[in-house]
Amino acid sequence: MILDFYRQEGRSFPWRETRDPYEILVSELMLQQTQTERVVPKYLNWLQEFPSAQALAHASFSQVLAAWSGLGYNRRAGYLQEACRQVVEDLGGVFPSSACELEKLRGVGPYTARAVATFAFNKPEVFIETNIRSVYLFLFFPRDSVPSGQGEGQNKSAEDAIPVKDKVADSRLMPLIEATLYHENPRIWYYALMDYGARLKKSTANPNRRSLHYSRQSKFQGSLRQARGAIVKSLTQTQGNILSLKDIERDSGIELYRLESAAESLVAEGMICRQGDLYCINESR
Repeated sequence: MILDFYRQEGRSFPWRETRDPYEILVSELMLQQTQTERVVPKYLNWLQEFPSAQALAHASFSQVLAAWSGLGYNRRAGYLQEACRQVVEDLGGVFPSSACELEKLRGVGPYTARAVATFAFNKPEVFIETNIRSVYLFLFFPRDSVPSGQGEGQNKSAEDAIPVKDKVADSRLMPLIEATLYHENPRIWYYALMDYGARLKKSTANPNRRSLHYSRQSKFQGSLRQARGAIVKSLTQTQGNILSLKDIERDSGIELYRLESAAESLVAEGMICRQGDLYCINESR
């Protein structure tokens, strides 16, 4: 059923047209908590500017952040560059093909390592993400806990009506994912699962509301993420990459106290540096 659906209605993305582990790693980090339609143009532009792990490893951090601007969670850009530096400096520019070795790269967690191993090298790994989770919840667990006929974006409080004891942990799904893994072509299998899950969330009540791990992303407007993004964007778009928070407040319209809190967190992470009342991108990271 899943493969038939994919043959008829499978989606097309540029990262599905490559087997280059660098290009696939870029897509995986960009897609974390970001919608695919926002990622596609950023992904294509990124590969024009940084066509290889070597190009990214040798770029300035301000260049990297400027190219990432608009995707949010700027730490991912730093992790991606650091991972590529590891590959270039320690591995002779060759990405490992096994998940356990990929997981040794900076910022590459269990899911990302297994996704890269599968999509780049067609390894039969077992992993889960939001759309895959939707498929297994929908097909293998009772569906009467959530009102039917409501697609994504409707009945936002529906998950609150589900008792915690009735929610499903990923530990219960992983054995099912492993048991049903299509070993003949795991790459295509996971593409198909993701596309089927994406369709489910548009045609029925979001199955992920039955997951023990489900939570809605907090609002961007007024958040620390918004203030952090404004600081990074302003610094990367300014000649010399150095500004005061008052300059950023004037340009962004974000209150100074929020910018101060955001700047403090960025400094602590090594993303930016403080020089008196001025801030700049940390090019030495």
